[in-house]
Amino acid sequence: MSVAELPPEATLIDVREQDEWDAGHAPGAVHIPLGELPDRLGDLPEADALYLVCRSGGRSSRAAAFLNANGWEAINVSGGMRSWHAEGKQLIGERAGSAAEVL
Repeated sequence: MSVAELPPEATLIDVREQDEWDAGHAPGAVHIPLGELPDRLGDLPEADALYLVCRSGGRSSRAAAFLNANGWEAINVSGGMRSWHAEGKQLIGERAGSAAEVL
């Protein structure tokens, strides 16, 4: 699913690493790095569907496949945070003013 198609109430799971998250992330997103996902399934919010995002879509695609195989409805956000930024969506974080660090 593209960033433009995301429903307003989407539950966003950001699977990027801590430094990427700190550089800027979507408001309301839940941060669970891809490598920690299998051990943090209990940290996933209850939602009809989870929307997975990373920098460009590769890691979030793997995370969505893993979650779908384990009983969740998970949807990859194509283009990731690069597309998020290109769509002019808000970023928050310690260094959110520097889009170059996010991308």
